[in-house]
Amino acid sequence: MTGEREKRKEALKRKRLFLFDIDGTIAIDQELLKGTRELLNYIENVGGKAIYITNNSTKSRSAYVEKFAKWSILTKESDFITASYAACLYLSEHHKKDKIYVVGTKSFVQELRSWGFDVVEKIEKGIQLVLVGFDNELNYKKIEEACQLLANPEIIYLATNPDLCCPTAFGSVPDCGAICEMLACAVKRKPKFLGKPNPIIVEASMKQTGFSKDDTLVVGDRLYTDIAVGIHAGVDTAVVFTGEATLEDCKNTKYCPTWQFQTINELFQEIIR
Repeated sequence: MTGEREKRKEALKRKRLFLFDIDGTIAIDQELLKGTRELLNYIENVGGKAIYITNNSTKSRSAYVEKFAKWSILTKESDFITASYAACLYLSEHHKKDKIYVVGTKSFVQELRSWGFDVVEKIEKGIQLVLVGFDNELNYKKIEEACQLLANPEIIYLATNPDLCCPTAFGSVPDCGAICEMLACAVKRKPKFLGKPNPIIVEASMKQTGFSKDDTLVVGDRLYTDIAVGIHAGVDTAVVFTGEATLEDCKNTKYCPTWQFQTINELFQEIIR
C-alpha cells in the first residue's frame, strides 16, 4: 500500500500542465481560495503551465484577464479556454454564416460578435440557431423568445455547458444546464453542449502548450463536467470539495477522479510534501 501511494505521489509531482476549473475550484465569487496562489507559483517554478478551463460563459476571455489582475495574477487571453470560446470554435467550423439568437450575457454576445458571427438578441427573420449560455442577466423575455424559436424543429439548438449550478459565497445559483432544463419543460428539446465535458478543451490546451497526456492534470469541483472532460481526453484528474461534488458523490459515479482533495490547498500540500 505504501509503495502504491508513493507511485501516485510521484505521478502527481510529475504533472506540468494544470487545467483548472475556476468557480468552486480556485475561487468562489471574487475570493481566491487559499493555496491557489502558492500552487500557481509552484507550477511556474517547475516550468509548468496553468490553463483555466471554465464552463462559465458570463465572461469573455478578456474579462477573465481583468478579473485575475484584481488578484494580482498576470494572465493573457490564451490562458483561458472558456465554454464561450469553445462555442466560438465550434460555430466557426459548423455555423459561420448562420444567424444566431443568443440567450446570454452582454459579454458573451460581445465575444461572439468579435468573431464575426451574426448575433441577434431579439426575434427577427432568418434566425437559424439558438445558443444558450450561463446568463446571469436572464429575463423572462429571453426565455419566451427562445421557446418561440425552438418550437420550430428546424432551428438548431446549442448550449455552452450542462452545469446545473454555479457556486457562490452563499451556496449556488442556476447555471446554463438549469436554464436548458427549464426550456426543456416547455419545448421538449435538449441542446448539444459545447463546453466541458467535450474533450476538445483539454486537447486544445495540450496542443497550445506542447505538453503530453502524462504531463496533464485536470482539476475541478464537478464530476460530470470537470472530471468527465479529463477522462474523455485520457488524462489524470483531481476533484476538490469546495464546489459541487462531495465525497459521497465520488462513491456513486461513473466519473471517478484519479485524486480527491478537500481543497486546492490540500492538493498543493500533497505535491510539495
